Amino acid sequence: MAVSSSTFELIQLDETLWEIPMTARADMRVPARVFADRELLDAITGDRSLDQLQNVATLPGIVDAALAMPDIHQGYGFPVGGVAATELPDGVVSPGGVGYDINCGVRLLALPLSEEELGTRREPFVHELSRAIPAGAGKHGALRAAGADLDDVLREGPRALIDRGLGTEHDVEHTESGGRMPGADPNAVSERARLRGASQLGTLGSGNHFIELQRVERIYDRTAATAFGLREGQITVLIHSGSRGLGHQVCTDYVRTMDAVRARYGIELPDRQLACAPASSSEGQAYLAAMAAAANFGFANRHAMAHAVREAAAHVLGRDVAQEIRQVYDVAHNIAKVERHGERDLCVHRKGATRAFPAGSLEIPVAYRAVGQPVFIPGSMGTSSFVLAGQPGSMERAFGTTCHGAGRSLSRTAARKRISGNELRRQLEAQGIVVRCPTNKGLAEEAPFAYKDVERVVAVVEQAGLARRVAQLRPLGVVKG
Repeated sequence: MAVSSSTFELIQLDETLWEIPMTARADMRVPARVFADRELLDAITGDRSLDQLQNVATLPGIVDAALAMPDIHQGYGFPVGGVAATELPDGVVSPGGVGYDINCGVRLLALPLSEEELGTRREPFVHELSRAIPAGAGKHGALRAAGADLDDVLREGPRALIDRGLGTEHDVEHTESGGRMPGADPNAVSERARLRGASQLGTLGSGNHFIELQRVERIYDRTAATAFGLREGQITVLIHSGSRGLGHQVCTDYVRTMDAVRARYGIELPDRQLACAPASSSEGQAYLAAMAAAANFGFANRHAMAHAVREAAAHVLGRDVAQEIRQVYDVAHNIAKVERHGERDLCVHRKGATRAFPAGSLEIPVAYRAVGQPVFIPGSMGTSSFVLAGQPGSMERAFGTTCHGAGRSLSRTAARKRISGNELRRQLEAQGIVVRCPTNKGLAEEAPFAYKDVERVVAVVEQAGLARRVAQLRPLGVVKG
């Protein structure tokens, strides 16, 4: 079966995979493929994301296919939900393939309470979370890291904060890559980026960043849920944020650098937003070093916010409860990693996509190795989120990757035209969801109807063999950036 567009034809390869063949354009080096069902495909073809995916397929050194997850939507250069692997040493690295919010990701904390035990303390707890964790554009926190202290965070990630009394070794061990990307070099990070990040550790930021109080609504895989420490009725907290202004500036700096030198390497691109350089070049190496440093900052930022969650819990729920809050896992979304796939060393760009390594992978914490890597797929304030576990199909079909969320179906401007922040707040609170957000504008931009159906997205990745459902989480309260 084929689906036609004004600029391409999609060929259905199986129930969940569609392809734009490399013959669609003379400059494509590999095909472009998207995981989706028919309804999601209709939403996906409503913007330029598949045109952008074809552009990604032109990158020097790209292998196998330019891939898109079912939450794909239009982004900067690369679509959000895009995956591209380039072969080292000379395949390119592209800042647009990581994005401006380097290591935007999610961290799930499990509390030793049920919803019934939380009881009437739900609203005070959400309020205390909003007080303890600064949210909104340009917000600064009390935790400063400048000079040598910032260098330590950029090199070591969360481990640099443990000596300052924030978090535990268990947290670090249950973070992707141990919360530390190798090869990070603070000297590759500009002074402007450092200044932007110095006062932003432990802050949420704006846009789609959030902290959500949840209840485990349903368990699908009891073996995996037990390994992850999740049970029905349990309270959880999901943190979604990244490297803030520091990561944004790193992307800005290196897009400019690579755009200036691409002619030197004979690189021709259909879109300047794909600015790139060979990973082996001095510019490529500098970006990878700066990106790793920003990623470490992102891990440290979520680590600091997890500490603030515990402090808020101690204030409202008691110190004994706070001490038993356990980190399930922390996974990155926007990142490029050097990985071995088969006989090839690849630079795997994941932009709005997350690792989903299967059982047996040495990259997974020992406690989870028998069931697969935890994967978190957030919904959109009024909808469920999901915990999944990586499946072998992710390695076979997508370089060990799955989707990262529901994916936008409406722009922020379009969402604001359809509902006001006040009305959305009333709707969510009528559903029993406590809401804290610094601006009504920011709240309206993240309305649930502005996103694709997260349950349909999760069903596609499960049917495709990328990841399987472990648990469903229902929102009880949300702090929005």
